[in-house]
Amino acid sequence: MMASLAGRMSELTGLPVREARVAGSQHGYRHVMLTLGGRRRAFAKVASPAGEPGAPAGGPGGDVSDAFAAEAEGLRWLGEAGAVPVPEVLAVTRSALVISMIQPGQASASAAFGFGAALARMHAAGADGFGAPWRGFIASLPLDNSPGPPDWPQWYAERRLLPYLRRAVDLGALRTGDAQLVETVIDRIGALAGPPEPASRIHGDCWAGNVLWSGGRAWLIDPAAHGGHRETDLAMLALFGAPSLDRILAGYNDTVPLAAGWRARVPLHQLHPLLVHACLFGASYAGQVRAAAQAALAG
Repeated sequence: MMASLAGRMSELTGLPVREARVAGSQHGYRHVMLTLGGRRRAFAKVASPAGEPGAPAGGPGGDVSDAFAAEAEGLRWLGEAGAVPVPEVLAVTRSALVISMIQPGQASASAAFGFGAALARMHAAGADGFGAPWRGFIASLPLDNSPGPPDWPQWYAERRLLPYLRRAVDLGALRTGDAQLVETVIDRIGALAGPPEPASRIHGDCWAGNVLWSGGRAWLIDPAAHGGHRETDLAMLALFGAPSLDRILAGYNDTVPLAAGWRARVPLHQLHPLLVHACLFGASYAGQVRAAAQAALAG
């Protein structure tokens, strides 16, 4: 079984795979731990064969190959900033993505401060505009990265809030009153978004699980990278409780100070990922969507 999986991974990727072990799955993809030539370790996401239980069905605007290509493009683009380290992309095909293995470590106060400073530098590397020149994905859902309105508030409303609000309503994950609250946020987005900022080079799905601590520093994985608003990544870190968040924010603010009132805008930036969770996991996230919309309007 293991030998056949190693052989299949070699065929898929063109890499010298000596050992392969399935370590779980998520969003319809298998997670596979690889040992390459020279005992080098790697990590792979592999699409399940069509028709197999758990195989991703693609979705509007994208398929499996789009998702792997988007992740690879995002990792390379974030890495070009030379700020926060990311895994090396070793291979990307229609069926698999292979990246270098990051050895797990522990978060420390000093590592968190350094991560905040590095994240600020990554954001400051900038982007050509809001969006990205590749099809995006967040988890298993398509993410519209196409350019649109040149200002962030309207771009965020049209590319991030509206598509997932409509999807959540169609799926029955949000009731009419909750949807109307989000629509009110969209209507008032210009007044809620704070001072204008240029497009930043952001991770786009920067929750705590996509930050790995290794060797005294933080690494970023699983990006939904695009040109966006820098407060989005910080709001995502807060959403599910990043370790030593106060030290991350201190390192960030010491490097590139945040705009006045940024804390009040955290719920606005959290609204998109909460809508994504409502689309993926249903009505159990309706309360958090409602609370974020109410907090955004009150801020």
